[in-house]
Amino acid sequence: VQLQASGGGLVQAGGSLRLSCQASGSFATINDMGWYRQGAGKQRELVARITSDDSTSYADSVKGRFTISRDYAKNTVYLLMDSLKPEDTGVYFCHMEYQRASYVPAVASWGQGTQLTVSS
Repeated sequence: VQLQASGGGLVQAGGSLRLSCQASGSFATINDMGWYRQGAGKQRELVARITSDDSTSYADSVKGRFTISRDYAKNTVYLLMDSLKPEDTGVYFCHMEYQRASYVPAVASWGQGTQLTVSS
């Protein structure tokens, strides 16, 4: 299973950007999907998560500014980021938990990361 992330780039503070991450490969079910980020010299942190029943959760620092969504038909998760701030700068990684077959434990997969830079 592979996750291909795209959509990062350079944007001015206050701007918007949308990240996309598409899963490909062999799997029976995708459970949770999410986005993490890692700033320079910082630990990787959870930004947003969406479950298989479309429940969402966000880091306090992005609530009200970021929106996570998913397209089940395309096996894709999106992160719409509005009102971007310089502190949002970092490498954004998509993540998913999936099952290779029914009735087996879920396993995790990570995307390769996409860089977001927000200039002040």
